[in-house]
Amino acid sequence: MLFSSITFLFLFLPIVLAVYYLVPDKAKNIVLLLASLFFYAWGEPVYVVLMILSIVLNYFCGQDIKNHEEDPRKAKLSVTFAVVVNLLILGFFKYYGFLIETVNAVLPVDIPYRELPLPVGISFYTFQAISYILDVYRKDARPQKNILYFALYISMFPQLIAGPIVRYSDIEEQLRSRKINIHRIGQGAMYFIIGLAKKVIIANSTGAVFETVADIPAGSLSVLTAWIGVFSYAFQIYFDFSGYSDMAIGLGKMFGFEFRKNFDYPYISRSVTEFWRRWHISLSTWFREYVYIPLGGNRCSVSRNIFNLMVVWALTGMWHGAAWNFIAWGVYYGVILVMEKYIWGVSLEGLPYPVQRIYTGVIVLVGWVFFFSPSLGYSLRYLGAMVGGGSGIADAQGAFLLFGHWLLYLIAVLGSSPFGFRLLHGVIRLFRRGRGRTAAAAVIYIGIFFIAVAFLVTDTFNPFLYFRF
Repeated sequence: MLFSSITFLFLFLPIVLAVYYLVPDKAKNIVLLLASLFFYAWGEPVYVVLMILSIVLNYFCGQDIKNHEEDPRKAKLSVTFAVVVNLLILGFFKYYGFLIETVNAVLPVDIPYRELPLPVGISFYTFQAISYILDVYRKDARPQKNILYFALYISMFPQLIAGPIVRYSDIEEQLRSRKINIHRIGQGAMYFIIGLAKKVIIANSTGAVFETVADIPAGSLSVLTAWIGVFSYAFQIYFDFSGYSDMAIGLGKMFGFEFRKNFDYPYISRSVTEFWRRWHISLSTWFREYVYIPLGGNRCSVSRNIFNLMVVWALTGMWHGAAWNFIAWGVYYGVILVMEKYIWGVSLEGLPYPVQRIYTGVIVLVGWVFFFSPSLGYSLRYLGAMVGGGSGIADAQGAFLLFGHWLLYLIAVLGSSPFGFRLLHGVIRLFRRGRGRTAAAAVIYIGIFFIAVAFLVTDTFNPFLYFRF
């Protein structure tokens, strides 16, 4: 079930919220847990069993680590078992087919295999489970004694399918008790509506432009059309993913939870290092806390630090997808970040801000080509078209896409910068403080909601890119 669907907006969510607010506080977690399992089972009933197995496994492993805290050897054995099993489950569903295809391509064999659909959200809830196990082992969090609370942490539907990846220590107390009031509900609704508008109005529209370009063979693309395609994808993936993150944060507030933000206007960054501090913050934080720092972080020799960075970014690429182009994407960013840190970072800081942003923008756009390509070979052909290796500098198709969607791109540029948010709230502040301003905000946000719903009703193009991760 998609957040951006009529079923969710007008059936599932209203019913769940109504029941949740009506039941006593002690029953709220049960209601939210049952709703989350139903939400997940809506599209993949079989894989609910897999999630429940993950919940049971990690719950008892957490208890076992606690029981053996006086015996470091047994505690380490428990945490190793839990992490390995979690990774094996993730690896089987996500990388089994990729591994067999690679073996068949490299060796003179033809191993048959059955391609399994990827369980939605498995990368997100597996990383949450691993972070819980490691935090309990490191004594950064206490093991959850109530299995229902732990099950809710793993399966909570607002952030189940697309994050943000929530650390257990961040919501440990909220699982026990949390306050819900009109202000928080209203704030959550505002977050949700903005996220819905990002996804339905901007991401889907720019995604449709990208699909038009992607249907053209890379060798037949003009420079103009190729750049329009990659710009469209850059806006699509940002508004798609950040929109879902905003909706998750908003839903969390409606149910009394506070999730940390996952995006902080990454496209205004002045370096690639800054970009990755602003993009998918929860994933970057996860890899820093549980991979980069345990490997030694930057408190080591230069050669070791470079190794640590490259390992983290190769794994980041693999997390996003089981294909060589994703691994190339991760390695590409690893190399760029190493170069910024040790080669040209100081020189970059001395350049004018506009030049820094252009540099970062070009690096990120090139990265998106590796990301969206169906194969590594296609990505190289597409990059070639961007520099003139296709069908010339410009063509009628590129001109039509550019001038036919100029307003969409203007809205996308405004929406991907703090200026767009300030503009929206500047309009609201034109009204007097108090009830007048509150009424104006309500009218504006309700208007945005119904515009988004109108897009949903009239447009059949409503994908969600991060479902495959």
